Amino acid sequence: MNLRTAFEALPLGRIKPAGWLRNQLRIQADGFTGHLDEQWADVGADNGWLGGKGESWERGPYYVDGLLPLAYLLEDEQLIAKANRWVEWSLASQKEDGSFGPERIETVNNDVNKRQDWWHYMIMLKVMTQHAEAVGDTRIIPFLTSFFKYVHSTITENPLQGWAEARGAEMLLSIQWLYKRTNDAFLLELARQVVGQTIDWTEVFHDFPFWRKVEEWDWKTHVVNVAMGIKTPGVLYELSGEPLEREAVHRGIDSLMTYHGQAHGMFSGDEWLSGTHPSQGVELCAVVEYMFSMEQLTRIFGDGRFGDILEKVAFNALPAAISGDWTSHQYDQQVNQIVCNIAPRSWSNGPDANLFGLTPHFGCCTANMHQGWPKLASHLWMLDGKGGLAAVSYAPCTVSTQVGAGVEAKLEVSGDYPFRDEVAIVIFLARPERFAISFRIPEWCTSPVLTVNGEPVVLQSVNGYARVEREWGDQDKLLLHLPMEVKTVSRNLYAFSVERGPLVYALPIQENWQLLTRREMFHDWEIYPGSAWKYGLLSDTDYEVSLADIPYQPFDAANAPVRLKASGQLVREWKMEGNSAGTPPLHPDTEGQPVMELALVPYGSAKLRIGEFPLIGKRKPGTR
Repeated sequence: MNLRTAFEALPLGRIKPAGWLRNQLRIQADGFTGHLDEQWADVGADNGWLGGKGESWERGPYYVDGLLPLAYLLEDEQLIAKANRWVEWSLASQKEDGSFGPERIETVNNDVNKRQDWWHYMIMLKVMTQHAEAVGDTRIIPFLTSFFKYVHSTITENPLQGWAEARGAEMLLSIQWLYKRTNDAFLLELARQVVGQTIDWTEVFHDFPFWRKVEEWDWKTHVVNVAMGIKTPGVLYELSGEPLEREAVHRGIDSLMTYHGQAHGMFSGDEWLSGTHPSQGVELCAVVEYMFSMEQLTRIFGDGRFGDILEKVAFNALPAAISGDWTSHQYDQQVNQIVCNIAPRSWSNGPDANLFGLTPHFGCCTANMHQGWPKLASHLWMLDGKGGLAAVSYAPCTVSTQVGAGVEAKLEVSGDYPFRDEVAIVIFLARPERFAISFRIPEWCTSPVLTVNGEPVVLQSVNGYARVEREWGDQDKLLLHLPMEVKTVSRNLYAFSVERGPLVYALPIQENWQLLTRREMFHDWEIYPGSAWKYGLLSDTDYEVSLADIPYQPFDAANAPVRLKASGQLVREWKMEGNSAGTPPLHPDTEGQPVMELALVPYGSAKLRIGEFPLIGKRKPGTR
């Protein structure tokens, strides 16, 4: 565990969101995250993690794992007070043997070991480490030390099982966090025990065996387990430094995207890995957990690939599954989503899984989705371990830290990325200092341009990062231009998706929201189409980019800050299959159909949409 990672995460609170990203967090706070405990009993005052007799398993910890970072990023005292209730109760619940938490487990899951289940503790441990970083609470280190001594003494008799066996890396993260601060030798032994009891994700991802849509339950194909599990070889790399672990991560991602990848950057999973069909769904829990995995893999390996994936998922799959006002969400989203209603579909989940509502299908996503935006914001920049900084993503923010030989620095990042392709950075320093800034150069950008105070700087990208080391001065002004070109990505049966920069573009379908269940604040909705959906795009279409002002909620199809004009035709024989859009036709029949001008919007802004199109005409050479 002495291996130095490529980057180091900044403590929670050192990065503060700005611009559209801060607005996004504010919308989240004004919706689900700020009020869920008032409206949903599962995370309300009777929750077992607050001393009550209600739900006492994963939902409370899931909720506060997003609530707490959101509260501190927004510096919202009301939300901080809400988060602190959970922290204080957990601290006060610790017994002499080091154990803590609710006395009883009430859950609808029959596969939870009622004698001892380690999974829900793993989430609360992540809450505690974030809390310690945000406020410097000196109680956390002895609290965690005492708990891990308890785990060390009992984990052989009560090993990881079920969800905990699949998700052991979540506990390893907290063990490693504590070891870096205490160097307690027993933590190394405990880490080895946890590794030995965790699913061998290195084997799964190195020689991936799941080449088709999975039709039966398995812990290794459950989509959320997979989204969490992909970082496990990376977490093990911190312990061993074995090149095999790094190789397994990359081979695993390649396999997931080959056999189950979808246009929004995720792999399918409704409830388990489900192939590449654009009407298969992916669970919102998997989206936020895959983001967290990419943040950790970036920290460990410093490879720009993980930042590319993180941005694609965050800017597309995440907002697509949550209403613009953050008062309803989906369990499963579809790339080609033409109706959201109660109906059986080609998945294992229930007929309500693509509704927008409070708890469609199952409440895990209702509790877990809150971590997505806050953890992205808190990982936008990292330290390089040598006194320098690394840009993971260019969403607007401010960064406060020490650089070089301990000089206080502040960076102000603006420019409305990813809706615009220029990023402005102003550096504020207590005195001039030499240090490096590593700029992530996305794989999709072929000609990045950086100027410092108007003077061009040569960029040489290695593993997705261009490192610029120099003496920086107070109020140096950097302008990074990442030209975004429209690209089409070939998918199954010559269907294709459309991308520009990190954003995927979709044809929005007019949305007719129909109230299904009314509640005080968080209602359930079906959405029916009010316009035609079965359009293909011409292979020789020219995509014209049009820009508009960035609204308070940029993920809104009606007020999209960027659009693409394209040419398409109605595809006569494209049918519905199983209450969803059928397979995009390999040979689309458009006879007699006029060529139409279509406006594509960012995928995440359209709740009804076509994101994977039939190809009309011949495929262009070089299309990827």
